[in-house]
Amino acid sequence: MQGTRGVVAGATMVLKAVSRILANRVRPLQALLSVRRLIANPDATEEVFRVIEALKGDSIARAVTRLRQTPEGRSLLESRAQILPLLCDRARLQALPEGTVGRSYVDLMERQGITAEGLVAASASSQRHAGLTEDEQWLADRLRDIHDLQHVLTGYGPDPLGELCLLSFMTTQTYNRGIAFIVFMARHSARRRFPPGVDLDACIEEGAALGRASRWLPALRLEDCLADPLAEVRARLGMPVPQRYLETLASFREPGDSQVVATGQVQRV
Repeated sequence: MQGTRGVVAGATMVLKAVSRILANRVRPLQALLSVRRLIANPDATEEVFRVIEALKGDSIARAVTRLRQTPEGRSLLESRAQILPLLCDRARLQALPEGTVGRSYVDLMERQGITAEGLVAASASSQRHAGLTEDEQWLADRLRDIHDLQHVLTGYGPDPLGELCLLSFMTTQTYNRGIAFIVFMARHSARRRFPPGVDLDACIEEGAALGRASRWLPALRLEDCLADPLAEVRARLGMPVPQRYLETLASFREPGDSQVVATGQVQRV
């Protein structure tokens, strides 16, 4: 009987290992098709999650291992802190003083007509939790939930150039083949679509440099800084201003106008 139990336990472990390998296999064709659809329609947020799913490999597992190597990271994993409910509480965020992280976040979301819940819905169609442990599922969700908060912290706007620079920042902080592939493909596509004079490579590299210079955001309790002044939080994070990106936007704005570089044209927002 004991031997039978051992065989069953061993077989179960093998099946789980095989399932994890299959779930984490790389599917480049699926990623390529999704990136093409994303480039054709930048609002197709669900394609981002399909690319990440197709190319994720063991990126989340490696990030969880890194979390476990620091006291603050281990504390986050143990608590399974949930930032999404706080980001969805618009009334509470709107009551914060101007210039705080939380108020800046909710102001951004309202200007763009987007919600944290919408990002969750966009990810629902992908098999993003397949083969992941509970810790990995938690981190995958947290990385999704803090995406727009990172716009606020880094200073990168939700315009196409800002999105591309933020993705460069993100995949430098927590390497993900899916996000790196989106940056690679979008970089080559955008060169033909942005106005002359936009040094796209320099802007993208600035995002990567920002990622290297800043503290590692996935290990931090960002929910604890929502009521703090944004400038102070950026200083604590060691997060430089994305000067080249801001100068690029300014060069395509007319005095008194609110224009941004978008999809190869100067587009009013």
